[in-house]
Formats: sequence, structure tokens, C-alpha cells
Amino acid sequence: MFFLNLSGRLSPRLLLGNIIFFTAISLSVAGPAYVVEHHDPIATDMALSLSKLVDVTLEKYPDITWLNALEDEAKAIEQRGDSWTAGAPQFGLRFQEATSGTLHYIDGDVQVPLWNPGQRDAEQQLAKLAGNSAASQAEAVKLRVAGLVRSALWNMDLAGIRYEQAKIELDVTEQLVAKVRRRVELGDLPRADLLLAQSEALQKRSAVTQAEAELMHARKRYTTITQLTKIPANYQEKLADIKTIQHNHPMLAALNNQVERKQSELESVRLIGSGQTNVAVGVNSDQFTSDERSNHTASFNIGVTVPFGGSAHLAPHLAAVNVELNRLVAERAQLSRDLEQAHHEAEHNLEVNRVEVGIANELRQVAEDHLKMTQASFAVGEINLMDLLRIQSRTQQAVLNAKQRAVMLQRDIALYNQAVGVTP
Repeated sequence: MFFLNLSGRLSPRLLLGNIIFFTAISLSVAGPAYVVEHHDPIATDMALSLSKLVDVTLEKYPDITWLNALEDEAKAIEQRGDSWTAGAPQFGLRFQEATSGTLHYIDGDVQVPLWNPGQRDAEQQLAKLAGNSAASQAEAVKLRVAGLVRSALWNMDLAGIRYEQAKIELDVTEQLVAKVRRRVELGDLPRADLLLAQSEALQKRSAVTQAEAELMHARKRYTTITQLTKIPANYQEKLADIKTIQHNHPMLAALNNQVERKQSELESVRLIGSGQTNVAVGVNSDQFTSDERSNHTASFNIGVTVPFGGSAHLAPHLAAVNVELNRLVAERAQLSRDLEQAHHEAEHNLEVNRVEVGIANELRQVAEDHLKMTQASFAVGEINLMDLLRIQSRTQQAVLNAKQRAVMLQRDIALYNQAVGVTP
């Protein structure tokens, strides 16, 4: 980069060339709306609410196929419980022939498995609890999706604030570069100050590039989660008036229903016992023979088959269901602890940020007043450029912190609602 000292005498042509040169530099610094060509556009939809956004996201969420399968399973269990038989009936046909080849017997029967005492009621109860479990799982998944949407929105908002602040800081620094250049040209400041100011401007430009990248990453995360390129115009939430984790918290309710369902399944398996009692109804006939020994009659018969001694074979099945039941009980206990911890952290973060917002605003005001005094002192030569840049950097950080704290407070309200199980 070339630096020209314009304090001496210059010809009009040379002076005009310098003006064009520095003007070109100024225009190149301003640059396009985005530094990098790759960007992920996001538009504001005035008709889109946070609640509707969560519903639309849920419709496209991968877990929706699993939730549909849970509903289908509950319907299948209900269909089984409504059946009058404990299984599929069987039809049997047997043919017997004497060694003479002239005497024939034909037997036919239908076997129907019967419900054991209390077994059908247990199946119907299992179907009911399976339906409840499927519904509660849907609510739990919706809450989880709401959490992803909430985080994506507020992270994108914070990234946008950092990006806008970075652009403001770049603009302020470029204005400072122009002022320093003029004073260098007049001989009021050394050329080293111009180099220092330009170095600061390049750092700010780099900060804009990085902030823009983070914003695009945040936007991409949002579109990946929601499969949308639109956001609600307003997604601030009202703080829920819930002080503790309630028993109807969607995550807790879903696990409670899973435990109840598994308990019902264990009872249903236990009632299978040694197996199903079967009733057989049939006919026997030897009318289709010419042998003189034949009675040429048909007879009706009925029989009952009762299984017994099958406890050893049922035990592994019962044990497997019991293992799953106790795993769910353990998960429920751990979930309860996790929810309490998440509630505590959300509540504490909210209280801290309420205090921090006030401090950040006061610090911003003090820093801005200090910067004005520093800028006035620099203009009359009372302080050097290094001191000005240091105070300016501190002020810019205070301004950014105040803006972020305001957004973080709204974000923490949303996260508190998420912790206590409130869905938009």
C-alpha cells in the first residue's frame, strides 16, 4: 500500500489523482451487503406464529414416522383385545383307511383358542395404555421439537446482533481511518498512526467476515431443523407461572405412561400361563365306504385341550418384559433428576440475566460517555491514537454486551418455559 504526504505543494493533476485513489479505497471498503457470496436467506413471515412454526416443524420431523407406528401398534393391540378368541381358529381334516383298503374314516374339526380368565380384560387395558403412551410420546416429541426451534431462533438472533454490531464497528473504524489520513496529510499525526488505524480496520473487516459466517451457520441450523426459510415476526414468550417440575411435564408423563404400559404388558404375559385352552368341535364319518363292517353313520364330537406345566417356558418371556420395565423405571428416576437440574439452571440463568441487563445498560452508557470525551481529547491532540482505539474497543464491547443481554433475557424466558414443559 502506498501512502502519500499531501502536506507539501502538489500539482492540481497529482492532487486530483490522489483524491480518486483514496475514493476508490473508500468504496472498496464499503463492499457488498455480504462479504462472502455464499449466504442462506431467511425471510420474515408476518402470518407465522411460534406455535404454528412448531407444528409445521413437527409435521416434517423424522420422529413423526415413529409416532405413527406407535399409534398403529395401539390400534393393533386394541383389535386383538376386541377379538372373542385368544388366537386364530384352526380347521383340521383327517382321513383313515383300514389295511384292507375298503374301510374309510373321515374326521373334521374346528379348534378355537379361548381367553384365560382375566386375559382379555388385560389385553384391552394394555391397548388403552398403549394409546395413552403413544399420545404422550407425541407431546414429548413436540416439546423436544419446540426446544430445538427455540434455540435455533434465539441463536440466530444473537448471531444477527453480532453481525450487525461488527458492521457498525467496521464503519466507525473506517471513518476513523479517513480522519487519521487527513491529519497525516496535514502533518498533525505520524504515518505510523495511519498504519495502526488501517490495521484496526482490517481486523474489523475480518470480524465482519467471521460474524457473517456464524450468522449463516445459525440460519442453516434453523432451516435444517424446521425445513423452512421463514421466521415469525415475533417469537418472544411470556414467562410461564410454574415454579416446579409438575407431574404432567410432557417428558415425565411420556415415561410414566411407558412404565404403566409395560406393567400392563407384564400382567398380560403372566395371564397367558401355560398357554391357551382350546375347544375342538368336529364330526367323524364312515359313510363313504362299501365295507360291510361300516356302520354308515356320522358322529359329532367335542373336546377341550388344557395346557399345563408351562411356567418354565413362560418365565424367560416374563423376565424379559420385567427387565424392560425396570429399565424404564430407572430412566424415569434419572429423568426426574435431569428435569430438576434443568429447571434450576434455567431459573438461575433468568435471575442472573435480569440483573446483568441493568448492569450492561449502565456500563454501555458510561462507556459511550467516556468514548465521547476520548474522541474530543484525540481531536485536540491530548491523547494518542492507541488510547483512542483502546477506549473505542472497550465501548464497542459494552454496546455489544448490552444488546446481547437484552436478547439473552428473552431467550432465557423461552428456555425456562422449555424446562418446565410449556409448549408454544
